[in-house]
Amino acid sequence: MDDFEKFYKAAIRFLSFRPRSEKELSDYLAKKKCDPLISKRITDSLKRDKFLNDQEFVRWWVEQRTILKPKASRVIKFELKQKGISKELIDEFFENDESSTSDFDKALALAEKKMVRLGKIEDRQKIYEKLGRFLASKGFDWDIIKEVIDRSLPK
Repeated sequence: MDDFEKFYKAAIRFLSFRPRSEKELSDYLAKKKCDPLISKRITDSLKRDKFLNDQEFVRWWVEQRTILKPKASRVIKFELKQKGISKELIDEFFENDESSTSDFDKALALAEKKMVRLGKIEDRQKIYEKLGRFLASKGFDWDIIKEVIDRSLPK
């Protein structure tokens, strides 16, 4: 088995777990000590065969971070940038995506779920602090956090 075939099979196995960005695949192949020219051939082949597509990856990543692990849009954009997605592609996706939920709606949904567990706490200030820290850990801005907490906390 030649190097191309060996690394191609490794790339397919790597892609079988979840969608990946081109950069993730390149980094993976580099870590496996794949020659850069072979890595480029593999990447081109996988793109041509539609196994590798950064636009689809962005759509999938945003969907995961909206439904399964809700986070603020700015955190999602940062994660995508770390995955090697170009700023232009990220901006284009967020400008054209009508299905994405606003940060306020995501934070409100998270707060409502969290309030079920925090409802047993008597001290309003303690709930305010815990809910604020929780939402901040998800990357939401303070003005959104404050508005969501004010709406979520019983008077």
